[in-house]
Amino acid sequence: MRIGIITDIHANAPALESVLADIDEVGVDYIGCLGDVVGYGGSPDRCCDLVRERADAVVMGNHDAAVTGQMEYDYYRKTAREALDVHRRELSSTNFEWLSALPMEYCTDDVRFCHGVPPNLTAFEYLFNVGQVEPLRIAYEEQAWITFVGHSHLCKAFSYRPNGVVEVLRTRFDISKDCNYIISAGSVGQPRDYDNRACWGFLDLNTQRFEYRRVTYSIDDAVSAIEQAGIASAFGRRLYLGI
Repeated sequence: MRIGIITDIHANAPALESVLADIDEVGVDYIGCLGDVVGYGGSPDRCCDLVRERADAVVMGNHDAAVTGQMEYDYYRKTAREALDVHRRELSSTNFEWLSALPMEYCTDDVRFCHGVPPNLTAFEYLFNVGQVEPLRIAYEEQAWITFVGHSHLCKAFSYRPNGVVEVLRTRFDISKDCNYIISAGSVGQPRDYDNRACWGFLDLNTQRFEYRRVTYSIDDAVSAIEQAGIASAFGRRLYLGI
């Protein structure tokens, strides 16, 4: 099986459309979405439509939970709260109900999809360093072979065994059956690793290989959509820098 992993789209339709075109060119059997379809960007309804149409599995992100009233978002900064309020008004009833019903995790073929780092998925923890992998290492036998997470908007990967955790410092690497993995799949719509190209993950279970793929898209169009939606312009400016 060949799996495409998309996450943290954040209502950026030009980025999502370019990523889906690249996925079609590569050829996958399955698409998993790790959440945060909405938030920050200018095209929430369009992105929900595309993900509903194309993804085989979708889990809930914190912005999805916030916009559907399933978590408080008082701690978000003011501009992020305002963007979520805009999205709540703009979402169709179909997309609002769909977002509301998303699960916190999904598993297929020993591959697990989540937004935040397990085990407490409702806490929406980021994956930044080896310390955050320790709970998985300690409960090694209970974990999926490969766990994909979103939320950090970074390309971070760790392999772990009962006796230790190692960060995988490559954008393309082989997957071994001798250990487990937790992989943060970057961000389609708002990368934060100073690379402004959209990012998606490609897992080929046939060859046991994973790759972060980067795709150019029209940032100008994404910024224009943000401006037309009346959302804070800072969310558009940061797209040019990839932060």
